[in-house]
Amino acid sequence: MGHPNPTSWGQTKATLTAYVPSVAMHGEVAQGLRNVFNAPDRREAVCQLRLMVEGHRKSPPRLAGWLEENVPEGLMVLVLPPYHPTRLRTTKGLEHLSGAIRRRTRVAGLFPNESSLPRLVTAGAAEISEE
Repeated sequence: MGHPNPTSWGQTKATLTAYVPSVAMHGEVAQGLRNVFNAPDRREAVCQLRLMVEGHRKSPPRLAGWLEENVPEGLMVLVLPPYHPTRLRTTKGLEHLSGAIRRRTRVAGLFPNESSLPRLVTAGAAEISEE
């Protein structure tokens, strides 16, 4: 892959600006990606992506290459049950888990041995998972 995998829509937009030559095209590209990710199923999303790539094959060819290389990986969320993709659009859950683990490790302060940290983190993750 040409770039690290973006973990949020904000990072995706920031990465895309390097591939979109003019500010005037930003809205068009963003709308095209919205059409891809708001498709009702993966098959329709792939069709929308193909249309978008072909539409940008000549104008910014680097963009077409980036879209072909990176967007299909993101479409995997569309094969999940309908309630999952909406929860996966942000990194909010991961940020919450990270914050909870940070709070628990601060309270513990010093760890008696190397294996105690993973046990504390696992216990914290299991507790959050139950919530």
